[in-house]
Amino acid sequence: MTSRVDEILRLGEISIEARFTNSSNTTLLVEVTLEGEAIKAVHKPESGERPLWDFPSGLWRREVAAHVVSDALGLGMVPPTVAREDGPLGPGSLQLYVNEDPEQHYFTLREDLGTHERFRQLAAFDAVTNNSDRKSGHVLLADGELWAIDHGLCFHVEDKLRTVIWDFAGDPLSETSARALVGLVDDPPDELLDLLSRSEVEALRWRAGSLVESGVLPEPDEDAPWPPYPWPLI
Repeated sequence: MTSRVDEILRLGEISIEARFTNSSNTTLLVEVTLEGEAIKAVHKPESGERPLWDFPSGLWRREVAAHVVSDALGLGMVPPTVAREDGPLGPGSLQLYVNEDPEQHYFTLREDLGTHERFRQLAAFDAVTNNSDRKSGHVLLADGELWAIDHGLCFHVEDKLRTVIWDFAGDPLSETSARALVGLVDDPPDELLDLLSRSEVEALRWRAGSLVESGVLPEPDEDAPWPPYPWPLI
């Protein structure tokens, strides 16, 4: 199913259905159709991005890179996401839409002890990708699965980790997570160099190696020049 979804996202015809009005950048709900089969997806075109002082334009490439890293680590937490140069508003990312439970987000889901190992994995993922915007509402529950979305503000070479997932700070990395991180250090996916700068890929590898060396999930840096939490929290 995943390979078919990927094929549809990469090759299908894109039709705009609606705009998400609560997003700071242009974010569109679209239908993608290939050979009579249609799926819903989220399209983030570069033309709809607001300029930022600390990130270059093309945030959509970071959305795709986050999916690549999630798959490389064996997490499967970022919905299938591809680059499309031929979007209806120009180049951008195309991500499978997950029909989430709107009442659920990180702060509600963490009450279930059964989610904690997945959240430890997500905390490690955010530390490695240097996610500067992990809000509670960026964690979704759909069909019994946990998903993580909105990764346009990741992969900066400077330390910018801002997240609500600090509940597991200091917890040890699992052996599975450590092995996956070592694999990322030794053999990062070639596709990342098409999406990020070489210095960003090297910073990703360095963070992964540092996390393996420490053996535990990071603690918030209260002395950093910015708060370790995003705003708003949800």
